[in-house]
Amino acid sequence: MIVYRVEIADAHAHLFKVTLTIPAPAEQQVLSLPVWIPGSYMVREFSRHLQGLEARQGSRLVALRQTRKNAWEASCSGRAALVLSYEVYAFDTSVRAAFLDAQRGFFNATSLCLRVHGREAEAHGLELAGLPAGWQVASSMPVGEGPLRYQAADYDELVDHPFELGLFWRGEFEAGGVRHELVVSGALPVFDADRLLADTQRLCEAQIAFWHGKRGRAPFERYVFLLNAVDEGYGGLEHRASTALIAARRELPVLGQREANDAYVRLLGLISHEYFHAWNVKRLRPDAFAGFDYEQENYTELLWFFEGLTSYYDDLFLLRCGLIDEARYLKLIGATINAVLAAPGRRRQSLAQASFDAWIRYYRQDENTPNSTVSYYAKGALLGWALDLSLRSGSETLVSSLDEVMRGLWQRSGGGPIGEADILDVVAELGGAARAEELRQWVHGTEDLPLPALLERIGLRWGSDKTSLTRRVGLRMDGGGEGLVVKQVLQGSAALAAGLAAGDEILACNGWRLRKIEDALQTLSLVTPQRLELLVVRDQRVLTLVLNLPLEPLAGAPVRLSPADKPSARAQSLRRAWLAG
Repeated sequence: MIVYRVEIADAHAHLFKVTLTIPAPAEQQVLSLPVWIPGSYMVREFSRHLQGLEARQGSRLVALRQTRKNAWEASCSGRAALVLSYEVYAFDTSVRAAFLDAQRGFFNATSLCLRVHGREAEAHGLELAGLPAGWQVASSMPVGEGPLRYQAADYDELVDHPFELGLFWRGEFEAGGVRHELVVSGALPVFDADRLLADTQRLCEAQIAFWHGKRGRAPFERYVFLLNAVDEGYGGLEHRASTALIAARRELPVLGQREANDAYVRLLGLISHEYFHAWNVKRLRPDAFAGFDYEQENYTELLWFFEGLTSYYDDLFLLRCGLIDEARYLKLIGATINAVLAAPGRRRQSLAQASFDAWIRYYRQDENTPNSTVSYYAKGALLGWALDLSLRSGSETLVSSLDEVMRGLWQRSGGGPIGEADILDVVAELGGAARAEELRQWVHGTEDLPLPALLERIGLRWGSDKTSLTRRVGLRMDGGGEGLVVKQVLQGSAALAAGLAAGDEILACNGWRLRKIEDALQTLSLVTPQRLELLVVRDQRVLTLVLNLPLEPLAGAPVRLSPADKPSARAQSLRRAWLAG
């Protein structure tokens, strides 16, 4: 068995020490560290944090030759075990890498564990050592022989179980015949652990029933939620039997407060999203991910399905579980609609292209992102809703749902890899060939989805909301720091025509100092067209730019969803079926 010993070398210096033992190595044994972690589609170059690598066979020092940025070759003699030792700098607070200080440790094996080429299919063991007194350990990796010893069937499994180390709260429950653990690190004393545990259990039970029926069993032996509560942060990364989560402490439920505020609903949506991934991307997954290449990008055009549809179901399960009501759900999905419609890039890039380009666009966003790309999360979620409503409101003989499509794909693939053809085939089987062709056009085209018409079929109204000044003129402002700083300027907007650019600081409007961008409206006269004369600082230069206010915002007025006044009986029936699942 290939064994990794992970210990704390220096918590204050944020250093893990790793000792890797390889029995019977190859004469020229190749080793490498992954350049990315599955589920987060960007090359992150984890090897930049590896230092002090040396190798021995017994007392003999083994020559190491670096062959690539993340790979080495050891010149071995005989079959004696090859022992490598090295340190890894760990100071990344995200869920994607590794972190260590005197209070807490966390790691994904993609950041710590060298891959032994040619031996990936063998069993891999991991041992923890040198933990401070009182520290706990949480991981979904199967326990091996002895304390703090864990075992994986192969390298893929080894790197699919993150570890949380330190002092934390831990609770557990059963759902789908499987034990679930919830670990929360960094919570405030007023954290309502029982409420979060109960609400998480409701979500898990609903999702297991969605995939396998009310008496079905989850496809894993144990599941662990690893939640790190911080001052500011939000995100998650899915794994086969666990998820690593990060959220702001204010998003945790508070003792004595029963109302689910927006912050707590956001956290529940994150938990729902990552748990749904245990089926949709970890098991039911793109055919391009049937086997991972840890050395380079792994491309797929299907992230609209695996991330987008998961984003559709995450908040929908909050509604179906009774954790939020319909009004709150419509507000959440309305925000998604507005985010998509406010991005000119939706007209330039299809969902399939956005999925393929995730490595260079979604994970490397800049001031031009809303002009050049579309979010496969946000528009993918809307596509899921459009497909669901289209299937539910079909002809008398072809009434189905996205729920049935998801379960049909699970059964068809045995919970394994699928391609776009499989998705279209199942949609055609359940909704007809025309529906499948419609889906193909939505995925590969750049037209807006026909949501207004589809919402009418279930008795919902597509209305307009109040327009902010920034939306009206096509600006996005930096939310932090001092001053009014332009973050992004949308193509085709009045702001772009005025000459505003990302990084500009707006000081005054029409001769008056500005503290908030919306205050600019107070400086307007009754003349038409209305003009904003802006005093702007750019690269230490003071400029005067004239912005003519448009009559209508670039993307139209923000959308507000609400129930129709007098929906038909069929519309009411369809909406009840959709809400109930």
